[in-house]
Amino acid sequence: MTNGSRLDEAARAGWLYYVAGNTQDQIASKLGVSRQSAQRLVSLAVAEGLVKVRIDHPIANCLEVARQLRERFGLKFCEVVPTDPASESTTLGVAEATAVEIEKWLRKKEPVVMAIGTGRTLKAAIEALPRLECPQHKVVSLTGNIAPDGSAAYYNVVFNMADRITSRSFPMPLPVIASSAAERDTLHEQPMIRATVELAAKADVTFVGIGDLGPEAPLYLDGFISRQELSSLQEAGAVGEIVGWAFDSDGRLIEGITNDRVTSAPIPDRARSLVIAAAKGERKLPGAAAAIRGGLANGLITDEATGAALLGC
Repeated sequence: MTNGSRLDEAARAGWLYYVAGNTQDQIASKLGVSRQSAQRLVSLAVAEGLVKVRIDHPIANCLEVARQLRERFGLKFCEVVPTDPASESTTLGVAEATAVEIEKWLRKKEPVVMAIGTGRTLKAAIEALPRLECPQHKVVSLTGNIAPDGSAAYYNVVFNMADRITSRSFPMPLPVIASSAAERDTLHEQPMIRATVELAAKADVTFVGIGDLGPEAPLYLDGFISRQELSSLQEAGAVGEIVGWAFDSDGRLIEGITNDRVTSAPIPDRARSLVIAAAKGERKLPGAAAAIRGGLANGLITDEATGAALLGC
């Protein structure tokens, strides 16, 4: 085994131990080595400085998958993290990588406008951020933060971010989906809302999750749309949604149904904003493929398995 290959294995073992929380026995099983070899690989990762708060070593296959994804879909940014084959988590690895990228932008000295979506992956990413003092930046929510019962939407992350990051925050005090198109238009005419929507359009970087529209779609489970509306979206060809905007397999927004009632700001113009989608897993695959194929996102953070599947689409 070459030194580079051994460092790759050490980095993978370090990731499985420090990020995925595997025991040395589990690592040995997953890498096909003895427990003693797994222990030595983890120790090597530490000795070589690969392990800090995160794995600070590019794993060759992850880099190659990311390169192919960038070339295949014309992405401006792509990060691929290792896949833990035994984990059932829908956020592990991707959330941590998203946190790293968010932190990089927040540590910039020049003022940045960051737009932020919603969802489980982004919530986990925000929870992984350190506390930062960056009052020069503006963080704006793309989507409403009021749940159907009037409570704060659980997976709207702008408030979670405000607890950890000292920056100017701009929430969207709206229901995620209005009761009618006329209500949505009236809400958007309010000066405070109009200013927030206009600020979102100026985002330098945008981070969004991708919601699937299968039987257990988050929009449905969280009460934002009805079972009938979900069925109608599926019949219209919808395969995913970003901050409530449902789209088909070509990345085109669905006409009518719920899209004419979504209160979210439009996804920022990809010509001026880096729009990074964070997603992994089989359920997210159709939506992720459509989003990058259709140009709804020009950046992607995913894992090896999902990345390989995207290349096969």
